[in-house]
Amino acid sequence: MSQLALVRPPSPRLAEGLLTHMERTPVDVALAMRQWEGYVAALRARGWDTVEVPAAPDCPDSAFVEDTMVVFRDVAVLARPGADERKPEVAAAAAAVEALGYRCVAVEAPGTLDGGDVLKVGSTVYVGLGGRTNAEGIAQVAAALEPVGATVVAVPITKVLHLKSAVTALPDGTIIGWEPAVDDTSAFPSFLAMPEEGGAHVVLLDDRTLLMSAGCPQSAALLRARGYEVVEVDISEYVKLEGCVTCLSVRLREAPGR
Repeated sequence: MSQLALVRPPSPRLAEGLLTHMERTPVDVALAMRQWEGYVAALRARGWDTVEVPAAPDCPDSAFVEDTMVVFRDVAVLARPGADERKPEVAAAAAAVEALGYRCVAVEAPGTLDGGDVLKVGSTVYVGLGGRTNAEGIAQVAAALEPVGATVVAVPITKVLHLKSAVTALPDGTIIGWEPAVDDTSAFPSFLAMPEEGGAHVVLLDDRTLLMSAGCPQSAALLRARGYEVVEVDISEYVKLEGCVTCLSVRLREAPGR
């Protein structure tokens, strides 16, 4: 079975995207579109088939499709974004994953959940408790995913927008992060500090290949020294909006019924 990734083209209003921990700087939307195309091409070059969620021109943050859901095995937990402006992004992404055969469970009020707050490491599902995801949202994630084998662990975050703004994971389960952005490294059984902020964010293309943002040469060298192949993509315009490589896709590794 080929691996699938949901992606969504950026809105022409991308530059109006929400910011919480950064000062606004100019965003080149035309460049952002080319960077998105390069990101999608990098996924495809490594054997990922992409499913394009229809663009949402009136939703500036809609390219960050990861925030619309959490997928574990055959279950898709549909987000209820912590920012009201982002709630309209969910419906079309939900329709796309439902059409692929996933069982969808929606987070309901008063729960809130952003997909970028969720880091899956094997059967452990870390969920950031912070500005966009609340305790009730985490409880609903646990109710949906623990029956299918997940262990859900809440991780407080105060320094970044989402949990995966601070940490991601290597194929061997090591959590990597930019230490100044991590509230408590002891929340994870194995933590490796990265030398650059952007180096904390990787997408696992396969067991030996990592996708990461360009411009983090020390981090890329560190990961290559650990035996990984590193594919670098330029996402500079998304970084200006607190985005990273994980935000731009939902990776679907296990198809329902397979």
